[in-house]
Amino acid sequence: MRLPLTRTRGVTALARLASSFFACQPRCAPPARRLAMSAAPPPAMSAHEKFLFDLNGYIVVRDVFSADEVAAANAAIDAHAGKLCAREAAALRNTLDGSPHSASGPRLDMGGFLGWPKPHCDVFRSVLAHPRLVPYINELCGEGYRLDHQPLIVAQNKGSEGFSLHGGPISGDDGQPKPKFNSELQYRSVNGELWTSLLAVSVHLVDHGPGDGGFCIVRGSHKLNFPVPVDVANGLAPGFEEHLHHPVTKAGDVVIWSEATVHGATPWLAERQRRFVLYRFSPANMGYGRGYTELPSNFYDGMTPLQLAVVQPPYATRLERSIVTAEAARDRPEEAAPVKVRSAAKKAFDKDLFGTNFF
Repeated sequence: MRLPLTRTRGVTALARLASSFFACQPRCAPPARRLAMSAAPPPAMSAHEKFLFDLNGYIVVRDVFSADEVAAANAAIDAHAGKLCAREAAALRNTLDGSPHSASGPRLDMGGFLGWPKPHCDVFRSVLAHPRLVPYINELCGEGYRLDHQPLIVAQNKGSEGFSLHGGPISGDDGQPKPKFNSELQYRSVNGELWTSLLAVSVHLVDHGPGDGGFCIVRGSHKLNFPVPVDVANGLAPGFEEHLHHPVTKAGDVVIWSEATVHGATPWLAERQRRFVLYRFSPANMGYGRGYTELPSNFYDGMTPLQLAVVQPPYATRLERSIVTAEAARDRPEEAAPVKVRSAAKKAFDKDLFGTNFF
């Protein structure tokens, strides 16, 4: 399946200035022109971007992947299309039957693509330490961030179901007498620093236009103090649809959100097949998923040193963890990631004490 992927690029200085300001703004309609990102990737999120993320719980990073890279990703998916798994069984459906999020068609999922033979794995692996994305992931998860869940390709044909609303910093529902803090999905902002315990990074491989359906988010819900009511989660609360925001994106854009932000999807309505690639990242010493304990040894074959740094198991940076910096991702992608070295005396002591270099 070949997807028509085109992009028009502006060249004027005024257009570049406008693009730099609006690059990460939520938008209600696609822009008339798509602009090239000619400047070097910034070393960190800007103050304006931090404000937007803290306000909304998500941000859109525009034009991360070129039309050629998007085409390569789609071609790789086409070559492995037989591995798409339909969520047809009732236990695998993501919505309440008959709810506004539901539809007759199933969602299609595919995993394992980081281990595909080259060149099919290349674009997907590049997300792990992409120079445009590293500043955001470092800002939101901290240096030493790691790939948490196994990443997932999602495809949806017209008339396929969405996903009931989920996430939120408070677990439980309005039927429980004592909802509790959700320690697995946290968001904090302290002294101007942002932190989230599980960060979603979604690479869009087709356009998501107004009225197409798909991903939706409840802006600001990462700071909720109450659990999401069941009728809200299932789309059955009258009038709540006005609080669902569908970011309008182009192929190559990336949506980043805290898993503490309530999100989901409405049925896909466009004729073209929806495609996106979903990654989840966490701080260095935190782990939600456990797939990393079962990966085959050849899964890592051919990864760059920076990519290998991101797929390490969870442990703290002070224990000689390789980390990915924005500068390394931009200027030294083939070099080993920086390491914070622990003193030889402490390692020798732990070796005597435990028989290992680290406690």
